[in-house]
Amino acid sequence: MSKVTPYKDSDLSKKEQVAQMFDNISGNYDFLNHFLSLGIDKGWRKKVVKMAAQVPHESIMDVATGTADLAIALSQLQPQKITGVDISAGMLRVGDQKIKKKGLEKMITLTQADSENLPFETNSYDVVTVAFGVRNFEHLDKGLTEIHRVLKPGGRILVLEFSQPESFPFKQLYRFYFNHILPRVGKLVSKDASAYTYLPESVDAFPYGKAFLDRLKSVGFSGGVARKLTFGIASIYSASK
Repeated sequence: MSKVTPYKDSDLSKKEQVAQMFDNISGNYDFLNHFLSLGIDKGWRKKVVKMAAQVPHESIMDVATGTADLAIALSQLQPQKITGVDISAGMLRVGDQKIKKKGLEKMITLTQADSENLPFETNSYDVVTVAFGVRNFEHLDKGLTEIHRVLKPGGRILVLEFSQPESFPFKQLYRFYFNHILPRVGKLVSKDASAYTYLPESVDAFPYGKAFLDRLKSVGFSGGVARKLTFGIASIYSASK
């Protein structure tokens, strides 16, 4: 995966730039997320929750949890605990507010941490989810290896991530929207031009489909399956430890 960063002139590492970017857009992130996906992202998260329901799920970790949308959605499964992890303090502040508003503080705990160095014990979680976050890992294999470490034997990883439609006309419509409409609206609302230019660039650089399943296998996961969503705009990847 080629290295794509939000701020081309910055001397910061990718993970530092990603944290800065999400801090910058945290106040408008939820609005833009749902608006720019036309609300489809909510349905995608529901599919992740359904897949998590089919396996043991007493303890769940949501890596790159952002404003905790997926962590909150997973709460309907009534696990003993959900741990949300993110590198951006700004996103976690918004997530904490949402969790308190819903009265979920006893179930969901948010922690600021790096996906490549998770501060949790080995073999401690039944399920680890990542929604639109693996693209932002500075070292993809290192992040996946850490997720593998914290999962219990037999535990499941569920990754929701943008992929790329490959059939006409969805491929062409998708690329036009992602490369022209989305960056302009994102810049207008978030006031951070780089954030929504980085999004299509990071999607282009991401090894989706079989290539990502191969990366999961290379760090020790087995039984990897990719499920395409909405003509291939996104995919859910599932694999076991």
